[in-house]
Amino acid sequence: MPSQHASQTPAPRNQAPLSRLAFGGAPVGNLYTEVDEATARQTVIHAWNGGIRHFDTAPYYGFGLSETRIGDALAGLPRNSFTLSTKAGRVIEDAAGRRGQDDGFAVNGRAARFDYSRDGVRRSVEASLRRLRIDRIDILFLHDIGALTHGERHARVLAQALDESLPEMARMRDEGLVGAIGLGVNEEAVCLDVMPRFPLDTIMLAGRYTLFEQSASEAVMARAQADGVTVLIAGPYNSGLLGAADGPGATYDYAPAAPDVLARARRFYEVCARTGAEVGAAALQFPLAHPAVASVVCGLRSIAEVDAALLRQRAEIPPATWKALRDEGLLAPGVPTP
Repeated sequence: MPSQHASQTPAPRNQAPLSRLAFGGAPVGNLYTEVDEATARQTVIHAWNGGIRHFDTAPYYGFGLSETRIGDALAGLPRNSFTLSTKAGRVIEDAAGRRGQDDGFAVNGRAARFDYSRDGVRRSVEASLRRLRIDRIDILFLHDIGALTHGERHARVLAQALDESLPEMARMRDEGLVGAIGLGVNEEAVCLDVMPRFPLDTIMLAGRYTLFEQSASEAVMARAQADGVTVLIAGPYNSGLLGAADGPGATYDYAPAAPDVLARARRFYEVCARTGAEVGAAALQFPLAHPAVASVVCGLRSIAEVDAALLRQRAEIPPATWKALRDEGLLAPGVPTP
């Protein structure tokens, strides 16, 4: 029987229920730090054994490496014992001689090219199915659309997403190649742009609606709840800012944290220390109190990190912690807490 931390939450439309804690696959794609094959496989299997039943990845994570590793590790398990999500919007191509880093991933002779065309989305999904060693993707997210990502190209990307990408994803859903469809982004504005214009099943929102910040996401969460669009919250520690046990991390939103960000983060540590809570546990549990949230996706690269996340997921957070965070203005008014 699954343990408490593996209990399931409401599912996106067209999809089975998800485990409350989900496995984020970017780290086993060698994000920032290399993970060897054996460790990657053991980490995925250990997560499944611990009750984690949803696994999230993307072609971009290690230029296919994360998908391949997760697919290989899960291949021996019953297909109905887990759910998988991946993303479309980039195609992975051979680029002989190309070396270096791209957003923290080692290039190793491959390149990722944005492609939101119908054909590009279809080819991306077909390649993901091969790497994941499955015949159906449970959730397909359209990856990284938004003004912060695409700058002056945003209007064209958004138009193509609405005219080509999302309709093709819906077509693949009708064909049975994918289950639920949605957006995988870290920008609230583009969610509000798309939701009134295309029917989504789900959204993965990374680094937003977290313990550290909620105000900018409240409109997205309200719209999602009203429309029956479930939300997966990724990056609950805000790029490591609230991830360490002893004090704020040095990064926020994938970049060095500014002094004012660090100062605010320290207040969370002070409140949690005073009220007998661990910051990481509060950060992992907080998003799940919102009725629109189906799962929290935590990036994991080792057995130790899996065990730490599972412990945090079931840790007791004193009611005094949530009250103190509210009293000190560190939570937006009215947001639900566990």
